[in-house]
Amino acid sequence: MMQQVQAQHRLNSSSGWFIWIGILSVVNSVMILTGAGFHFILGLGVTQVIDAFSRAVGSAGLVLDLIINGGIVGIFVLFWYFAKQGHKWAFIVGMGLYSIDGLLLLVGHAFLDAAFHLWVLYRLYQGYTTLSRFMAAEQMQMAAAGAPILPR
Repeated sequence: MMQQVQAQHRLNSSSGWFIWIGILSVVNSVMILTGAGFHFILGLGVTQVIDAFSRAVGSAGLVLDLIINGGIVGIFVLFWYFAKQGHKWAFIVGMGLYSIDGLLLLVGHAFLDAAFHLWVLYRLYQGYTTLSRFMAAEQMQMAAAGAPILPR
């Protein structure tokens, strides 16, 4: 029972990184669009690229920026929701997209941001492995009890 509580805590903690990515990406967009001279290293690089283009276009770009970045952030909020519910695909797809975003940062020479992406990817991977172990233990318990094993 205690192991299940600890596994659920680790899963919630790891999946929480998706929501932080989304929130700080929005904050970064607001700071870039208002001309602030700094940003959070946890946010997405792709939203920063979109912000730079929309700033160059003007007021029409602002509306497009809000729509595109809102959609991107919404996707990471969905990853958070489904990862927290115990869906492995949310971790896999989320880590894949975040990896691509980290490569984008490397191309843009944002090395500190890219390094922090690696740390977050490690934390997300910990959540994925915790979920995998938890699901395997759960299936073994069900098999021992004679219950049918259903995939998630």
